[in-house]
Amino acid sequence: MGTRTFVIADIHGDLPALEAVLARLPKLAAKDTVVFLGDYVDRGPDPRGVVERVRRFVKESKTKTVTLRGNHEDKWIQSVIKPDLPFLIQWGNGCASTFRSFSGAPPLGPDETLDIPEIQKMLDVAGWFPKDVAEWMETLPLWYEDEHALYVHAGLESDGDGWKHPSQCAPKPLMWMREPRFYNGYRGKRLVFGHTPVADLPIERGEAGPDDVFIDHDLIGLDTGCGKGGVLSAIELPSGTIYQSR
Repeated sequence: MGTRTFVIADIHGDLPALEAVLARLPKLAAKDTVVFLGDYVDRGPDPRGVVERVRRFVKESKTKTVTLRGNHEDKWIQSVIKPDLPFLIQWGNGCASTFRSFSGAPPLGPDETLDIPEIQKMLDVAGWFPKDVAEWMETLPLWYEDEHALYVHAGLESDGDGWKHPSQCAPKPLMWMREPRFYNGYRGKRLVFGHTPVADLPIERGEAGPDDVFIDHDLIGLDTGCGKGGVLSAIELPSGTIYQSR
């Protein structure tokens, strides 16, 4: 058997989904690689549990494991130094779930919001966000490459007519890019990305549903909405086998 790479998309605080996907993977060998695409926190009920589980997997698994940094980790790194108020208080970003999880409070209910004192405490990020977690997030790489594919959280930086190799890209597009031209026109070495849920990709999806992994030409979009009502997805390369939490 040749080398295999297992890629796991944006988890967003959903620990049961992560455990379900890990349980469905085949037995991993030492020569296998597991790549996490970033966005471990926010939205779901247990961001702290996800971070702890991923870090434990890195230590305990006999495989090579690559944990990329997503845009949500990037914002928390920044906010420990200087809180990014627009990002933190925009409800859809799910930062309140991370605050509740790391502060030991119960997860937010479906229709629950933080009260004013909690919001004020959440905005003092350095006062509650664990230093070791912030330091871990800072160590996370922004891309990875092996014989099967390139792996980034979001996308690539344009070089005019095409797209730069990740090693030549500025950090921001690797974690934040959402250019329609990329999804519709990228050609090159196969590239696996997360960040933008497949249901939101500006492309014609035909009969594919929001939980279906996007595979087209040289792109694989793996974010199927985990943490915001969807499922967690993983793909095995080179076989293309899909594993999901549903």
